[in-house]
Amino acid sequence: MYAAYGSNLDPERMALRAPHSPLRGTGWLLGWRLTFGGEDVSFEGPLGTVVEDPGHQVYVALYYLTPSDEESLDKWEGVDIGLFRKLRVRVHTLDGDVAAWIYVLDAYEGGLPSARYLGMLAEAAEVGGAPDDYVAELRGRPCTSVDSPPAL
Repeated sequence: MYAAYGSNLDPERMALRAPHSPLRGTGWLLGWRLTFGGEDVSFEGPLGTVVEDPGHQVYVALYYLTPSDEESLDKWEGVDIGLFRKLRVRVHTLDGDVAAWIYVLDAYEGGLPSARYLGMLAEAAEVGGAPDDYVAELRGRPCTSVDSPPAL
């Protein structure tokens, strides 16, 4: 079971990245927080990731990935080059807790995402069925203009 967050909440995006693995439900990573990091590995600024943080939660979409879709998604997420790594987590759903894996950025937390990237994440959360307050919180986060130079 794969727990998608960030841009992978968009069902159309997941249909392209994992075409043989339909959506199975949604849930929450309790005790985790959506954040950004690795601004030195992306041309547009920090990338979305999650970190453990009591009192927070991250909305996720659950997929049973076929082996070929998992391999494809691993490549898309840069597992083979060490950009992201896989981590086992517990997802809280209306039907009870389920074990799943997520991708987490293998880089330090920090930096502000670009306005374009943050907008893409908010849009993915919205079409992925996230509650309105979750989407509003994403849209209200601090960000930078794509044209702004990164802070030193």
